[in-house]
Amino acid sequence: MIKKVLCLGFASLVIFYGKAVFAEDRKDAAEVIKKSQTAFYYAADDMKAAVSMQLINKEGNIRGREMVMLRKDISDGGEQKYFIYFNNPGDVRGTSFMVFKYPAKDDDRYLFIPAIKLTTRIAANDKRSSFVGSDFSYEDISGRDVDADKHSLLREESFGGKDCYVVESIPKDESDYSKKISWLDKSSLIQLKEEYYDIQGTLYRVFTADEVKDINGFWTVSKRTMKNLKTGHRTEVVFKDIKYNIGLKDEIFSERYLSRPPELVK
Repeated sequence: MIKKVLCLGFASLVIFYGKAVFAEDRKDAAEVIKKSQTAFYYAADDMKAAVSMQLINKEGNIRGREMVMLRKDISDGGEQKYFIYFNNPGDVRGTSFMVFKYPAKDDDRYLFIPAIKLTTRIAANDKRSSFVGSDFSYEDISGRDVDADKHSLLREESFGGKDCYVVESIPKDESDYSKKISWLDKSSLIQLKEEYYDIQGTLYRVFTADEVKDINGFWTVSKRTMKNLKTGHRTEVVFKDIKYNIGLKDEIFSERYLSRPPELVK
C-alpha cells in the first residue's frame, strides 16, 4: 500500500510502509547532464584562454605544458571547433591540436607534430587515449556525447558547500570505464566532481573543479584536476586570461593553420 508520493526534482520518492524508494527518471537525468555539458563546454559563442598544465607523478616531480586554447561553437550542444597551440616546453613547442566536434558521430581530431612536420588524423577509437601525456583524455578536452551513456539520478547532496545532483552514467557501448558518477552544482550545473570506475568496478580516476568563477556572466572552471588513483599521477590545469565572444573566424580552424598557427595563439 502506497502511503505517500513526493516529487523530488528528478525522481519520485515512493514510500511503502515507511520505507523510501527512488523511482529513477532516466530522461530527466539525461537532460540535466545535457545542460551540464552545455554549461561546461559551450559557454558563450567562442572562447580564448591561456592554459597552464602540470603533470605531477607520485614522487611529486612536475612536467609543465603551456598552451593557448581557442573554441568556437556552431550551435549550443551541437557542432564545435577547438584549436590548441603549445608554446612550452621546447620539446612540444609548435605542436597544434584541432578538433571538429559532432554530437551524433565521431569527432575529427588532428595533430600537427613540428619535429617531423607531420599533420596526422587521430583515430576515432583513440578518443579515450591520454591527451599529451596527461591524465585527461582527448574526450575529456572536448566532451563526450550525452547519448553515449545511460544516465540515472542517484541522489541530491551537498559537495564543496554546493547543493548538487549526483548522476550515474553507464556507457551503452564498450568504454574504458564501467560507470561515471558526477556531482553537478544545482545552480550553475557545472561538474564539480566526477568519479570514473574501471570494468572491475574499482574507482581509478577522479576529476575535481578546484576553482569556479563567473566570467562575463558565464560560470567557468578556471582550475581543474584529474587524478589517476592507480598510478598516483595527477594533472592540474589552470585557465588564465579567459575571453569570451571575441569573434573567432572559421578560417582559423583549418589544417593549414595547424602547421602555420595564427598570431592569435602565439
